[in-house]
Amino acid sequence: QVRLTESGGGQVQTGGSLRLSCAASGSNFRIDEMGWYRRAPGKQRELVARIVRGGNAEYLDSVKGRFTISRENANNMLTLQMNSLKSEDTALYYCNAEGWDYYASRRLNSWGQGTQVTVSS
Repeated sequence: QVRLTESGGGQVQTGGSLRLSCAASGSNFRIDEMGWYRRAPGKQRELVARIVRGGNAEYLDSVKGRFTISRENANNMLTLQMNSLKSEDTALYYCNAEGWDYYASRRLNSWGQGTQVTVSS
């Protein structure tokens, strides 16, 4: 079982920055891919950015050049640096991890509780 704990959300003005963090805890697991998703009010959840173990990352088109995802494999930490924030970035942001649960001998797909990001003008 993997537990994901997010932190770093908050309220900022347009053009401001925030840094989200996600810590994975537990035992007997391997994380292959981690990502950040978000759900804005009245909209479906969407992938913001994700990164594989080797470091390759992909981003939602609307955040390219503004957001940077990174991870520390040794500590199973994930971060999302968000710059030049816009009102449309306002959403509940979720951390996700996919990999393998050695104890249960099955794929794992874990989600955090979410952290709110609010961008106001």
